[in-house]
Amino acid sequence: MTKVVLLAGGFGTRLAEETEMKPKPMVEIGEYPILWHVMRNYAHQGFKEFIVALGFRGDTIKRYFHDYHTLSGSMTLDLARGELSRHGRGAEDWIVHLHDTGLDTMTGGRLKRLEPFLSTETFMLTYGDGVSDIDLHKLIQFHKSHGRIGTVTAVRPPSRFGGLVFDGDLVTEFTEKPQIGEGWINGGFMVFEPAIFDYLDRGDQTILEADALEHLAADGQLAAYRHEAFWQCMDTLRDKRHLQRLWADGDAPWKIWE
Repeated sequence: MTKVVLLAGGFGTRLAEETEMKPKPMVEIGEYPILWHVMRNYAHQGFKEFIVALGFRGDTIKRYFHDYHTLSGSMTLDLARGELSRHGRGAEDWIVHLHDTGLDTMTGGRLKRLEPFLSTETFMLTYGDGVSDIDLHKLIQFHKSHGRIGTVTAVRPPSRFGGLVFDGDLVTEFTEKPQIGEGWINGGFMVFEPAIFDYLDRGDQTILEADALEHLAADGQLAAYRHEAFWQCMDTLRDKRHLQRLWADGDAPWKIWE
């Protein structure tokens, strides 16, 4: 099964209100960290083996998954006998590898440190703070059909402001935070062949986007899978509140598992 790399080591400085004591991927949307939402989406589509690249406060992520099985669902404790029995909802059937990749390591450097675990097969990679309703099987098929070293998912980010459609001086349509009509950006949800590691040649200071992806593009080795539907990263407190509202209202487009 194709492995999924999750970049979860950044400082999250633009979300400082939430990330002073925990890494950004552990900021909750509802009762779960956004990292869990990303993983749940992949797992629902059949990709259940994860390699998490840790950095800032990686111990928080380690503790979360270390305790995940024990704390999932309900339990009964017999204090006299020291016995514990669990019942109710069980934990997910995921395999999660947690790897320290350095506190100040850049994105490409983190991936380079994982080369021993990814050097023989196609793998997927995304950021631990962005959610989408992307069809991952179509993404994989697109990547394979183009025969390039890398594929990125191109998205149009939602606007920070409401969109207006006019008829003369009258507003005929108002859309809250529409997708920008032009301009595609890298939305994560990438697929790579092992040859990507040849482009990660500046050690821990290698930046995946500015170094590897730019050079792949220059060499004609980077394809773009256009995703027109929902995508949202969590860079700011405004983004966090938007995602939280969607989840609380039962209108989270990335929740494809129900």
